[in-house]
Amino acid sequence: MLRTALRNVLAHKARLLMTVLAVMLGVAFVSGTLVFTDTLSAAFRNQSAKSYDGVAVAVSSYADPSDAKGDPGVSQQTVDKIAALDGVESVTARVNGFAGVADPDGKLIGVGWSNKGANFAPGKDGEDPAYAFAQGAGPTAAGQVALDRDTAAKGKYQVGDPVRVATNGPVKEYTLSGIFTTDDGGVSAGGSLVLFDTPVAQKLYAAPGHYQDVNVTAAPGADADKLLDRVLPLLPDNAVARTGAALADEQAKDIEEGMNGLNQVLLAFAGIALFVGVFLIANTFTMLVAQRTKEIALMRAVGASRRQVTRSVLAEAGLVGLVAAAVGLGLGVLLAVGLRSGMSAFGMKVPGGPLVVTATPVLSALGVGVLITMLAAWLPGRRAAKIPPVAAMNSVHAAPTAKSLVVRNVIGSLFAAAGAAAILGGAAMADEAGRYLIALGAFVALIGVIILIPQLSRPVVALARPLLVSVFGVAGKLAGQNAVRNPRRTGATASALAIGLTLVTGLSVIGVTVGQSVDKMTTDNIKADYMVSMASGGPLDASALAALEKAPGVGAVSPQQSAYLQLDGDFASASAVTPGDVEKVLTVTTVTGDVGSLADGRIAIAESSAKKHGWKVGDTLPAVFDDEKKGELEVGAVFQDSEFLSPVLMSTEVAAAHEKKPDIRQIFVAMDGGQTATNEKALVSALGENPAISVMDRQDIRDQFGGMINMILNIVYALLAMALLIAVLGVVNTLAMSVFERQQEIGMLRAIGLDRRRVKRMVRLEAVVISLFGALVGIVLGVFLGWAIGESLKNDLPGYALVLPWGRIGIFLLLAGLVGVLAALWPARSAARLNMLNAIKTE
Repeated sequence: MLRTALRNVLAHKARLLMTVLAVMLGVAFVSGTLVFTDTLSAAFRNQSAKSYDGVAVAVSSYADPSDAKGDPGVSQQTVDKIAALDGVESVTARVNGFAGVADPDGKLIGVGWSNKGANFAPGKDGEDPAYAFAQGAGPTAAGQVALDRDTAAKGKYQVGDPVRVATNGPVKEYTLSGIFTTDDGGVSAGGSLVLFDTPVAQKLYAAPGHYQDVNVTAAPGADADKLLDRVLPLLPDNAVARTGAALADEQAKDIEEGMNGLNQVLLAFAGIALFVGVFLIANTFTMLVAQRTKEIALMRAVGASRRQVTRSVLAEAGLVGLVAAAVGLGLGVLLAVGLRSGMSAFGMKVPGGPLVVTATPVLSALGVGVLITMLAAWLPGRRAAKIPPVAAMNSVHAAPTAKSLVVRNVIGSLFAAAGAAAILGGAAMADEAGRYLIALGAFVALIGVIILIPQLSRPVVALARPLLVSVFGVAGKLAGQNAVRNPRRTGATASALAIGLTLVTGLSVIGVTVGQSVDKMTTDNIKADYMVSMASGGPLDASALAALEKAPGVGAVSPQQSAYLQLDGDFASASAVTPGDVEKVLTVTTVTGDVGSLADGRIAIAESSAKKHGWKVGDTLPAVFDDEKKGELEVGAVFQDSEFLSPVLMSTEVAAAHEKKPDIRQIFVAMDGGQTATNEKALVSALGENPAISVMDRQDIRDQFGGMINMILNIVYALLAMALLIAVLGVVNTLAMSVFERQQEIGMLRAIGLDRRRVKRMVRLEAVVISLFGALVGIVLGVFLGWAIGESLKNDLPGYALVLPWGRIGIFLLLAGLVGVLAALWPARSAARLNMLNAIKTE
């Protein structure tokens, strides 16, 4: 039986090619994901270990420089005491924070969040061990900076050139003293690193004479744990110390957890691709078994048992799966290399290191490939073994019994009904638990539809048949009949497309719906023409607000300044705004009172908070401010809740009395004349053409809040393309098998006058009908799931309303039709080239 299985594999190489491709693609996705994440993890772990190489004790301070009472970091005196301890060879102290570099056009180099600044900390030899200078030297004066090599190249800077650098304050110009190389993670992620002279960096990021981090190198023979015990008593309350080895292990663990998240997402899409591949594999083996019914009957007649027949089919599947898994593993390794290179192409550099191929991806590839193939082939093999020898000898195509169809339809109906009920129940719950229930219901419903889809194919295709006949004549009529001749095969092929399009359509519906809700929320709540913020996401300096207030053409300006206080014993989040201007830049709908009372030192309370605490206009509430001073605040207004306003509003003057440094996240500006190039330029000029400060118009604001959704959708589309590609292979395979089975019939059609052109058209139309049928099922299911998920989110999205992306749905249908046309190219050509006399003679 094993020889028979091997012979069958070699005899049907072309027919099994599609199965090999389907398994190979799925395995490549799995193994490539594992190799890629293993390689990435190893590279970052090595980088982390290298950054702490030689560090015996690492000290980190979590001081807030704006806190007047607390210690602003580790003082120079403490650093000197640490350096004097027994067993200490050297001490390196550092500070760091945001720093953005302008390119020759004044634009920010890097991505904002990964743009950093730090101090140059030379040792006794005048060199900083963390940086290797390729040109020039480190900064040793207040007016000097050094840049990493990539940033210098992007800005076309040479040693001695002036460089405009922005931190959280006004932009300043420095002289470039040197260019260095670094393994810093921020630079690897596409950011930049600026080195300042230590006193300058301390003033920018901590306080004069203070540091945020201290690395201690041990003398030869000194024990790191004992050294840690000596360092701890010297540190302020807001600093912690760990051994370098412990910190490296902790960072390696964090990296591993971060990679696990990426790994799970990619593996989920690989699982979808393999799930789709199951239908293709099952289809292939079902058709191969059907074509060998006489052969199987002969084997049974000469003594082969049912179990041996089943084992023969499974052995054949195992051989195919083994070959596909081996090729898929090699392709997966290439995919991992490509993903790594792709990250570099998008500006996200990966630390250097070898490609890591462990036993896990190898065993996973072989296990998944062989197991998936044999699992998909088990049912066709079992069906083959059940055919009685005499019945098989007398009939090439054994029709399924009425009992089997009834059982199948009942099971499918039960699954579909249970899944639909779970989806509806989850939508009604409208919370996180409801979304989990929807996910479970979606899986169950999809299984039910897959079971029922052969039964659905007949009525759906019957609806399209009149159109096929009226437009394409005889070729259309034959295509419609062929599409439902074998409902199980048609259903299995359509199922593969349906799964992919269910996911794509569902995500499109929810993405477009959420995007429009976010867009509506933005436009309904923001009246300002521009929003100003830091590219890093950090707070703006107060000087930016002062500069904007004086800019020409400004009609109104108000910050969104964070403030925290206790009101009546409860902590409350507050926004400090400019009275009189805030109503012109943001929508503040008053319920009772007058928001203008903010100018008199009163506060405004959001309606939900007022109801919760029983507060009303005129109430005087005891308050404890951020500086722990106590006072009383009178409620001057109650306003409708807004996504862009905190539950408590106060004037910037009230907040300034209790804050050392304001925490300004955004500044909203309304201009005379609205949005114009002149007005935008005036704001940019007023801010000193600071590359680190973003000036966004209304469209930019909408893109910032809704753009992430479109980016996620595009990534999902790209990942799901693998599943759709496998579905295309399924259509090709089904048509090829169908043409092979109908050689005699096609020969007869040619003999009675059907020319080659109409034979090709018949096969193409059959492919298009099957593809559109699968697409239609997937789109209907996807819309239903998108609606359900949207219902579960509507409590978190003010103004939620379901949006059906008809344009995208139309594109999906067109692509499904195109899939059918492309998939039919080879089978249609093969059918048209059949020799009619040989085909008629074929048994």
